[in-house]
Amino acid sequence: MTVRAGREFLAIPGPTTMPDEVLQAMHRPALDIYSEEMVELTQGLLRDLSRIFATKGKSYIYIANGHGAWEAVLSNVLSRGDKILVLESGRFAINWGNAAEAMGADVEVLKGDWRRAVRIGEVEERLRQDKDHKIKAILVVQVDTASGACNDIEALGKAIKATGHPALYLVDAVASLGCMPFEMDAWGIDVAMSGSQKGLMTPPGLGFCAINDRAREAHKKANMRTPYWDWSERDKAENYRIYGGTAPVHLLFALRKAIDMIDEEGLENAFLRHRLLAEAVRRAVSTWSEGQVVNFNISEAAERSNTVTTVLMGNSYRPADLQRYCKEKCGVVLGTGIGELTGQAFRIAHMGHVNAPMILGTLGVIEVGLQALGIPHGKGGVEAAIGWLGSNVPA
Repeated sequence: MTVRAGREFLAIPGPTTMPDEVLQAMHRPALDIYSEEMVELTQGLLRDLSRIFATKGKSYIYIANGHGAWEAVLSNVLSRGDKILVLESGRFAINWGNAAEAMGADVEVLKGDWRRAVRIGEVEERLRQDKDHKIKAILVVQVDTASGACNDIEALGKAIKATGHPALYLVDAVASLGCMPFEMDAWGIDVAMSGSQKGLMTPPGLGFCAINDRAREAHKKANMRTPYWDWSERDKAENYRIYGGTAPVHLLFALRKAIDMIDEEGLENAFLRHRLLAEAVRRAVSTWSEGQVVNFNISEAAERSNTVTTVLMGNSYRPADLQRYCKEKCGVVLGTGIGELTGQAFRIAHMGHVNAPMILGTLGVIEVGLQALGIPHGKGGVEAAIGWLGSNVPA
C-alpha cells in the first residue's frame, strides 16, 4: 500500500522543481535566431544576469551545466602551470579544482572539513605565506550541496583584500544565486559562475559567468583559452557568437520567464523566503536529532546553508531505507549523500520554486518515514517547523 498518487515532490538540490509557468514558456515555436527579437531576448537576459550577480561587469551564457561553466571560468583566466588555491568545504570546490588540474593548472587544496565552512583565518594565513604571489587564483563555492556548508563569501573577499594578495577570486554560486544574497562587486569577486537548474528554476543546460575588469585583464594573457569558452569569441558582433553557435532558444524562453518571476517576487523577498523555509527545516531536524540517530552534517549553526540541509544518520540506520520509503510510499524524492557522505546522509533541498506547503509536506513525509521504519527521533519536528513559520510569517 502507498499514499504516493499525485505529483511527485522533488526535494533534491538540483535540478529543482520548475514552475508551471516556466515549463509553459518553452511550449512555443522556435524563433529566427538572427532576428531582432532574438537579439532583444539575449541582451535582456545578459543585463538581468549581471543584475542578479550584482555586478557592473559583463555576463556570459553557455549551453552547459555547472561543470561546463567551471571550465569556462578556468580556461578564460588561467595559463597552464598557474598555481591555484582550492578552498575545501565539501565536494564541489574540490571537483572544480580537479577540472583545473586536468586542464594543466598546479592545484593546491587548503584542506577543510566536510562538517565546517571554510576557515577564513586559515585562508588569510596561507595567502600571507605566499610572498612571491605564486597563487594566481582562489576557488571557492558559496554553498556546497554535498556537505550543506555555506561559506562567508563577503568575509573571504575582505580577508583576501587584507592580505594585499593579487590572486583572482573565483566563486561558484550554482547553489545560491537567486536564493541568497550575492554581491559580486561589493565582495571583491573577480569571476562568478552559476547554472540554470537550481535557484533560477530553469531546466539544466545553461551555465553563466560574470566577470570584472581584473578578470578581463587576466583573460588577455591566459593560454588555456579554447574557442567555445573564449570570452573574446563571444564578444564579437554577431548575436549567434554569444552562444558559440546556435542559441538554446527554448531554454532562453524558460530563463526569461523564471527571471521575470523572481523580479515579480523581488530578490530580497526571495532571499527572505529561502531563509524562513530553511530555518523551518532546521527546526525539524533539530527536533529529530533528540533521538540520537539523525543530526546535521554541518556542526556550526551559522554555517548551514539556506538552500540545502545535509542530514547525517548514525547507529547503523541506513539513509537509503528512508529515501526509498519516502519516494516509493509517499512520493517525495530526497537527495542522497554524495562524496564522503555516501551511505551516511540524506539531503533536503529548499531552493528555487519552494513554498511552505512543499517544505512542510516534505518534512511531514520524512517524519512519517522515520516512524514507519522505527528510526529513533525526537517527536514533533513538523510542529517545530510550523511553530517557526507561524511566529515569523506575520498575519
